[in-house]
Amino acid sequence: MDTPTYTEYHPRWLRRRVSTYWWMQRGSYFAFILREVSSLSVAWFVLYLLILVRAVTQGQASYLAFLEWSRQPLILSINIVSLGLVVFHAITWFKLAPQAMVVHFGGRRVPGSVIAGSNYGAWIVASVVVIWLLVGA
Repeated sequence: MDTPTYTEYHPRWLRRRVSTYWWMQRGSYFAFILREVSSLSVAWFVLYLLILVRAVTQGQASYLAFLEWSRQPLILSINIVSLGLVVFHAITWFKLAPQAMVVHFGGRRVPGSVIAGSNYGAWIVASVVVIWLLVGA
């Protein structure tokens, strides 16, 4: 069988040019990109926690140095912005959870609102436990 040969008159596929800023055309596109970028904030908090654990394991002087470093305006600003982005990340993923997982119970599909609601409920319970440990323990 002969292989097709392409000539200068061979039809080309129509490929529309996509702007580099395609994600700024709609709010839903922007939210998608922001959710993806917000994962960097999750990584920052993991790194911050590992630095904290290292400081605690190395003694009081190291821990106090960590606290002093954490008081710097740049680090405080990064943590505040990261907190907002992590909350945004969590909320948007909880909204997507019903589409991402299908749960059947008793032969019937569990409604998406129940799946999302259980995620938010677990988040609230975990937040209350953390607040209780920090403030009331």
